[in-house]
Amino acid sequence: MIPVMIVMVYIDQLKEPIGFFQMSIGHFVFAILFIIASFTDFLDGYIARKYNQITTFGKFLDPIADKVLVMVALLYLMLLDPSRVPMWAVMIVIIREFAVTGVRLLAVEKGKVIAASPYGKAKTASTMVALIILLFNDFGITPWIGTVIFWIAIGLTIISGLDYLIKNKAIILESI
Repeated sequence: MIPVMIVMVYIDQLKEPIGFFQMSIGHFVFAILFIIASFTDFLDGYIARKYNQITTFGKFLDPIADKVLVMVALLYLMLLDPSRVPMWAVMIVIIREFAVTGVRLLAVEKGKVIAASPYGKAKTASTMVALIILLFNDFGITPWIGTVIFWIAIGLTIISGLDYLIKNKAIILESI
């Protein structure tokens, strides 16, 4: 769905307002596709775990798809309102994801599996909630709620990234 989401941003005919939470047609479709992609990703993981259908390909591709989905939504929101979703905050998310992925690759090379931390899970949950609220222009309610949840997500991104690096410093140092 990510390529379709990106196309929604560039089709001029979809920039017409629809009068729903001050959204254009393309913006609305983008937001709906984001929710569908997020839900199907969650459902896919749940089914894979429930029926023990976890594959190496899935372990590799699923986290990448998750990260790309979040990045596309963040970049879109940054384009819509850089004062609300500034580039430096998006860069914090991107840098954290690259750092965590790098450490995971080092761990795999050493035959180790690194489980997600509670901070990482909280980061993911708050990010998804923030993105949905922001994509739907705060559902017509006060805009500070989406903004506060977004900044909580950025704070948890920093905390979970540092926690991840600290807990896995032995793996990092072994690779130097």
